[in-house]
Amino acid sequence: MESLLVVLTDLSQLIPILVHWLHLLSAVIWIGGLAFLVMAVTPCLKTVVPKEFIKPISEAFYRQYKRVVGVLFVVILFTGGLNLHYVSEAMILATGESVAHHAKYLIIFFIKLFLVLVILTIFLYTVIFQNEPTGDEDQEELEEMAIEPVPFQRVALWVGVFIILCAAAMKHLHT
Repeated sequence: MESLLVVLTDLSQLIPILVHWLHLLSAVIWIGGLAFLVMAVTPCLKTVVPKEFIKPISEAFYRQYKRVVGVLFVVILFTGGLNLHYVSEAMILATGESVAHHAKYLIIFFIKLFLVLVILTIFLYTVIFQNEPTGDEDQEELEEMAIEPVPFQRVALWVGVFIILCAAAMKHLHT
């Protein structure tokens, strides 16, 4: 009990814990929301709603999700930078060398950073190039919209899964 009290009163330990928690919470909300869209909303719409309504309904869900994700990306990028700082400090204390001297950690970090840029690009693409249905779509276009009403949502989910894998590897490499 005393050690818990020490952690909660020592800001040099509490702040990195809270920053890491906020980073993880943001990632969970982001990837969880995306998983919900991919695994629940889109398949249900395909079975319950006429094809011409799938895209507009999906867009309504995605519009709200985009607002949340925009804020989450800012939080994730900011807390990710802080986490890198705190990890580097911990590595200096443990090994005498900063994160710059740990090749395995840096390789996975840069893979994770690349994947984050991929998912950020996908997100910005869907924000900038909104493909709203006009009502003039032929049957083939409606079929295509029904298959993937929000462009690249499955790809984004898989990229998110690999980002989480990289995060797990990074956590293992610095402890």
